[in-house]
Amino acid sequence: MTQNRPSLSFTLAVALAATLATAILAIAFAGWIGHGSAILLSMAESGLAWCF
Repeated sequence: MTQNRPSLSFTLAVALAATLATAILAIAFAGWIGHGSAILLSMAESGLAWCF
């Protein structure tokens, strides 16, 4: 019986991509936590808060 396993380089590339995506999302979430109220107030002033 033959097992088709992904290569090590493919697995590392997927792991690196997942790590980078997680880091980007964590930075974006931290920015939202830090500046969320200012973003919402500026959107409310320009009338875009209802679209958000």
